[in-house]
Amino acid sequence: MATLATVQTNSNSYFEALATAERRALHSFFDQHVIEDDDLGYFALDEGDYNALPAHLAHRVVHTVHGGLLDEY
Repeated sequence: MATLATVQTNSNSYFEALATAERRALHSFFDQHVIEDDDLGYFALDEGDYNALPAHLAHRVVHTVHGGLLDEY
């Protein structure tokens, strides 16, 4: 039964992180990543916070939402 609760919690944190990433991507030039974390479950990360995504984060990306703004006119 504890395993089921863990899966449900991870599922909820994934969908919350995904919703956050999708919401941010609408107003950003940068990609938004959903990152898997052992302690936090899942969280959204703005690629604009880093020059290049560090390797320790890049290998934990489970989904990417591309930024919705273009800087080309």
